[in-house]
Amino acid sequence: MTAPFPDLVDAHRGLFAQFDDLTGRLSDEELAVQSLCPDWDVKDVITHVIGAEYWLLGWEPSDEAPPPFERFGEWEARVRGLDRSDFAAAVAEVTAGRLAELEAMGPDAADRPSFTPAGVATYGRFLQVRVFDFWVHRRDIAIPLGEATDDGGTGAEIALDEVDTSIGYIVGKRIGLDDGLGLTFRIRGGVDRDIHAAVDGRAARVDTLDDPVAVVTADVGTFVMLAAGRVDPQERIDAGAISWEGDAAWGEKAARNLAYTR
Repeated sequence: MTAPFPDLVDAHRGLFAQFDDLTGRLSDEELAVQSLCPDWDVKDVITHVIGAEYWLLGWEPSDEAPPPFERFGEWEARVRGLDRSDFAAAVAEVTAGRLAELEAMGPDAADRPSFTPAGVATYGRFLQVRVFDFWVHRRDIAIPLGEATDDGGTGAEIALDEVDTSIGYIVGKRIGLDDGLGLTFRIRGGVDRDIHAAVDGRAARVDTLDDPVAVVTADVGTFVMLAAGRVDPQERIDAGAISWEGDAAWGEKAARNLAYTR
């Protein structure tokens, strides 16, 4: 499951704008706030996520020549010690450059073979992983700062697509659902989608499911951030942000074991 190329570009456009806004308005004190990533403050998160775009600048999608990951060190050295204004300018330069590259590509770019963080696939899949990364990191920043986020739109749809792509692994390996059973994840809030998975020898995504053992309901922000391993399941359960019906044991186990990446 990979989003259409125009949607991927649109999601990048919106997320780039959000990070440009962050660097333009956050104070030095806010940039120093601990993010949801244990080893990083807010500025570190921005440095990381924009650094990946920095090393993508000028790289042509390829399954033979990987992106120049070593350029991340160059980016870190460039922004280390910059004051807030210069840091914001450096971020805006990268996001503008990457957006110009994406907008100059035709829709067939999505189908080009490419290295991705998940192995060799397509450039569209690479861009989908990047949207997921941006979308999650935006919330790694917003939650500690107490900022509300808009959990709707193309970026949210694509972030959910990335989790949806891995739902078989989540259900089979993380939740450990028994053979012959199925689960439905009812996403309501920001994005509305039903995701089904069933175990028939192995767990896999299915289009429909008549008799799930449990139905787990959450808003898209809760679901994706739990899948990313960023928020505490108990806290989200206590807040009523994730709930279940059907078999209580399987519903609770599903809600507590969505994390497949960190």
